[in-house]
Amino acid sequence: MKNDNLSDMLTRIRNANILHRRNVIIPKTKINEKVLNLFEKEGFIESIAKEQNGDFSVLLKYDKKTKKPCITNLQRISKPGLRIYSNHKEIPEVLGGIGVFILSTSKGLLTDKEAKQQKLGGELLCSIW
Repeated sequence: MKNDNLSDMLTRIRNANILHRRNVIIPKTKINEKVLNLFEKEGFIESIAKEQNGDFSVLLKYDKKTKKPCITNLQRISKPGLRIYSNHKEIPEVLGGIGVFILSTSKGLLTDKEAKQQKLGGELLCSIW
């Protein structure tokens, strides 16, 4: 039984990237849907489609010339056993701004750039680059 849906989703995407799979199936949860939408908005995945059973079919993005995945690394930061919080002034940058942190704030899930603009801190859920 899995207790951490976000970690499960990140692991599925990471494994599909390693195997150069085009699609990956992600179980439907609210947090998975919101994080996937942020990944799509930031350009790390091609698209998200809903399957008939309610799960998400995620089309991963690869560089057209080199065929390398657009996602180099995907990492869970705050875990159920060790929560990590940051205020808006102390939100770190991922690879000098190339990557993105996903934060859980009082206004919902936001990227690090959006949280800094809105001057919101929160729980650092994951990073992607």
